[in-house]
Amino acid sequence: MEFFNSALTVLKSIRVQDILDVTIIALMIFALLTWFKTRASRFVLIGITLLGGVYLAARFFQLYLTTIVLQGFFAISLFVLVVIFQEDLRGFFERLAILGTIGKKFPSLSGLKGTAEIISQTAANLAKKKVGALIVLQGTDPLDRHINGGTRLDGLVSEPLLESLFDPHSIGHDGAVIINGNRVTMFGCHLPLSVNTSQYGNIGLRHTAALGLSERSDAICIVVSEEKGTLSLAYLENLTSVPNAASLHETLEKFYIRNTPTETSHPALNWLKENTMEKIIALFLACLLWIAFGYQRDIIRRDFIIPIEYKNIPQSWQIDEPQVNETKVMLQGPQQAFRLLDERSLKLSLDLASVADKKREFTLTGNMVNAPSNLSVADIVPAKIRVYASKSIPWTLPVNVNTQNSLPGNLSLQKISVTPSKVRVLIGAQAKPEQIKIETEPIDLQKIFFTTTLDVKMMLPASVSLPEGKANTVSVLIKVKNKAASP
Repeated sequence: MEFFNSALTVLKSIRVQDILDVTIIALMIFALLTWFKTRASRFVLIGITLLGGVYLAARFFQLYLTTIVLQGFFAISLFVLVVIFQEDLRGFFERLAILGTIGKKFPSLSGLKGTAEIISQTAANLAKKKVGALIVLQGTDPLDRHINGGTRLDGLVSEPLLESLFDPHSIGHDGAVIINGNRVTMFGCHLPLSVNTSQYGNIGLRHTAALGLSERSDAICIVVSEEKGTLSLAYLENLTSVPNAASLHETLEKFYIRNTPTETSHPALNWLKENTMEKIIALFLACLLWIAFGYQRDIIRRDFIIPIEYKNIPQSWQIDEPQVNETKVMLQGPQQAFRLLDERSLKLSLDLASVADKKREFTLTGNMVNAPSNLSVADIVPAKIRVYASKSIPWTLPVNVNTQNSLPGNLSLQKISVTPSKVRVLIGAQAKPEQIKIETEPIDLQKIFFTTTLDVKMMLPASVSLPEGKANTVSVLIKVKNKAASP
C-alpha cells in the first residue's frame, strides 16, 4: 500500500515539462542504441555502461575505495569517449542531419528490385570475365566524408553503363562506383582502407577498401576479384563470399527493402514499427534517469535579495527619494530547480502606471517576480512599499560647459559656445530651479589642438529629467588660435 501511495504521489507531481524532458532523453538514448547496435565499438560502450552500474552499486553499498577510483575514471571519461568513439560520433551526427529526408521521394521498390537484378547480373558477368570491380550501394549514411577523388555522374543503372565504367581501358577501372537508389552518382572513387583484415588472410586492395567503407557506414560493397573471378560482399564490418548471382540478387533486394519506405505507409508509421525493443529500453532508461536525477522530491526555500525595476512611469512624473531599490524574496521549489537558476536574472517589476492617480502604496506580489515556472514565491519582505512620486514641472535651464586643464601652450582660446545654450527639462516639484545647474561632461582642453566641435552628454542632477524622446547631448564649439600666428 505504501509503494502504491508513493507511486501515486510521483504521478501526481508529473508536469508537462517532465514529460518533454523524458521524451527528449529517450529519443537521444534510442538514437545511440540504434546507431551503436551495429558498430564494433558497441562492446566498449557496453563495458563503460557496466562500469557505470558498478559505480552506482558501490555508492549504494558505500564501497569507499571503489567509488573513489571510479569517480576518477568518470572524471576523464568524456575525453576517453571522444577518442574512442570519434568516428562513431561523426557518423551519429551525420545520421541526425539526414532526418530531413523524411518525406523525400524514393524510387519505387519494384524499380529497385529491377536495379538489384541488373547489378547482380553485371557483377556475375564481370566475375566470369575476371574483370575487377567495386560497386558501392549507398544506405542511409552519407558517404562524402569517406570518399576521395572520383567523377560525378548521374546515370540510370544499366548493365552497359556498369561494364563500361569497369572496362580495363576506362580511367575509372580501378576505382569504386557509387550507386544511390537506381542512379550511378560517382565513379573512379577511392575508399578508406580497413586495418582489420588479419582474419581474412591475404586479400586484395578492392576487398580492403570495401571492408574499410563497411566499417564506417551502412553501405553495402560488392567486390569482383580480378585474380580469382569471385564475388564478395562487405557489409556492416563483415566480408563474405557470394556463391552466385542469385544469392547476390537476394541480398541486394533485402538491402533495398530495409532502406526504402513502403509506398502504402507514412515514414512516421514505419519509424514507430521499427526497433521496438530499442524504443522500450530507451524509454525505460529515460524514466530511470528522471526518477534518479529529475524527480522533484524535497521542496526547499531560499532567500534572495533582488532589485526592483520601476516601469511605466507616467510622463511628467518622477520617483523621489527615498527610493526602495531592493527587496528580499523567498523562493520555494525542488533543489534541481535552484541548480538551474541564475539569480542574477531575478528582478521584481513594479508597474507605476497608476501613480498619476495618487496611488502611492503598492503591495508586492509573486507575479511581479520573474521566477522560473518550477519555483514559486513564498514571501516578499517588505510586503508593501511606499513610492514617493511627484509631478515634474517643465523648466528651461542654461547649459554650462565644464572644462578641465588648459590648452597647449601654443594655443589661445577664442570662444566656447554650446548648442543649444538652453534646454527644456522636467524638475521635481520639491526642487528649486535657481539651485539647479546643468553641466556638460568634463572636456579636457589639453587634448584640443585645433578648432573643433564635440558632441558631449549633459550631467543631469537626480531631480532633473529630460522629456521623453529628447536626446541627452549638446554640441560644444571650441574655437582656438595659434599664438604664433597673432600679429
